[in-house]
Amino acid sequence: MSLLREEFFRLLPAAIAAFEVDGDTVRWTEAGRRGTIRLVPLPDRRLGSVVIPRHRVEIAFEVSEAEGETFLARFHRAFLRGGG
Repeated sequence: MSLLREEFFRLLPAAIAAFEVDGDTVRWTEAGRRGTIRLVPLPDRRLGSVVIPRHRVEIAFEVSEAEGETFLARFHRAFLRGGG
């Protein structure tokens, strides 16, 4: 993802209602389902004078496949950005 760590944590509540943060690791529990998200810093992307911060987001959860797809859809929606 191309975003600052602070921006990731600002947007995260739209994807996960309740979670705990331990450094770059997020643990969440929701209706008996659990998961972990790990934010891994990557080197910035530079385009001339523009610097784009980047992170790899690793998501692991203990849910059924259908619940996992539902979670990922909600996660992606929380981080969508409009252009224009």
